[in-house]
Formats: sequence, C-alpha cells, structure tokens
Amino acid sequence: MKRSATERGLATVDGRRIECRTIGTIAAGEPALVFLHEGLGSVSMWRGFPDRLCAEAAMPGLVYSRPGHGASDPPAGPFSPRFMHDEAVGTLPSVLGAFGVDQPVLFGHSDGASIALIHAGRFPEVARAVVALAPHLFVEPVCVESIAAVTRDFRDAGLRERLARHHGDVDAMFRRWSDVWLSDAFASWNIEAEVSASRCPILAVQGEDDQYGTMRQIERIAELRPGTRLLKLPGCRHSPHLDRPDEVISASVDFLRRLGLAADLPRP
Repeated sequence: MKRSATERGLATVDGRRIECRTIGTIAAGEPALVFLHEGLGSVSMWRGFPDRLCAEAAMPGLVYSRPGHGASDPPAGPFSPRFMHDEAVGTLPSVLGAFGVDQPVLFGHSDGASIALIHAGRFPEVARAVVALAPHLFVEPVCVESIAAVTRDFRDAGLRERLARHHGDVDAMFRRWSDVWLSDAFASWNIEAEVSASRCPILAVQGEDDQYGTMRQIERIAELRPGTRLLKLPGCRHSPHLDRPDEVISASVDFLRRLGLAADLPRP
C-alpha cells in the first residue's frame, strides 16, 4: 500500500476512525517516520515540525491522533494505568499495518515517546530506530506535581480554550489523561523492562528545564541500552521540538543518517 504526499483525513483502523496525515509517499520496505504525540497532543499540535524533519531527512512521515485525541474517535473504554502499553501493542501496530509502514522510525514526545519505547521493546524486530523526546520511564514527583497544577488550572488559565482548538471532546480527553496520571494505581507504572528488551538504536532528548521530568529519565535509558545517544538541551522545557527545533532536527537527521535511514543530502 502507498500513501501519497500530504494526505489528511480520517482512516478507519480496527473499526475506529483515526485522524491522520501523511507526508511524502510511504512505500513497503522503506523507512518512514511515525510521529507519536504527547498526552494532550494531536496531529495539529505538532504544528509544522513533522514537515520540517521529513524534508531535511528526505523521509516520508505519518502523523496520527490517538483515540480520543484530535478528530479521532474516542477509545473503547476508560483509560487504565496501562493505557500507554495498550496503545503500543494495540492501536499503533494496527495503524502501521493500515498505512503499510513496515520499517517504522518512531518519533515520540512525552507519552508518545514512552509508547514508542514500549513498542520497540514488545516488538524488537519492527522498529528501525526510536527518537524519544522527554520520555517517561517511571513516575517522578515533579511530573505528578506539574500535572496536578495543570489540572487545577485547566479552566482558569485558558488551557481548555487553547486545547479545544485541537480536540473534538477536550474535556473527556483531558479528564482521561489527568485522572490516570494522578491516580494511586499509576504511581508504580514503569517501562524499564521494555526499554531493556528493545534492540533498535535510540536517540533520547530532554530539556534541562523540563517541568514534567528530570534528566534521570533519559540517563536511565542509556544505562539500560548502552550506545543510546543523549541530547540534553539547556533553556528547554517539556517540548524540545517546539522550544529548540533546530537542535532537535539537526541531531535527529544526523542520527538517522548514521544509521543509513535518512538520505545524505546537503542541509538547507
């Protein structure tokens, strides 16, 4: 199956409509970037970053909104503390199959980075590489405190209005995410075993001023997977691709070129 340049719309995957956008032409047997958004993210919240990265890496891309996000249909039921595992072993493989992506390079941010790492550990023969921006391997107090503060300010600080531009049912989306992250059952959530089981190359990126996690998150990846490349960005918070896009793109393209996945073209 091939998907051509800049297709955007809704694809039916496992009986559920999934908002998606393709960049370039996805072809069987060729690597493609697959963008996995943050906990409150969607296709549109990536802004123009996927297009920039795909252009500079000379690779096709697939961007999609997880169930309950953006214009995608809601999930089949409430989130459980294993919602990221459910996405990594359920929805993501189905999306890859629906678009004919058999050589995925997983590019994830925050919860999406964790989903990418879980998928790489559960299916070590599938992912060609993972680029993980601000991933979560385990729950840190700073993350819980920040999510609690965001939850308190959801309606008063204008966050709801900003998110509503990107999501069909913003209240349900936010409630599913915050309720799980702030639950007692989620406190012991951990994906170190999945990271250890992965076999593909990993580039892990973290902002030094990340309000949702410490540098310990990516340092732990390097301990579990020696050879992991780390990029630590000063003056950067939880969204490296928005705070420091040039550095993230440069490091990602260099990483992919060294693996033979990105075309070795002159940088613009």
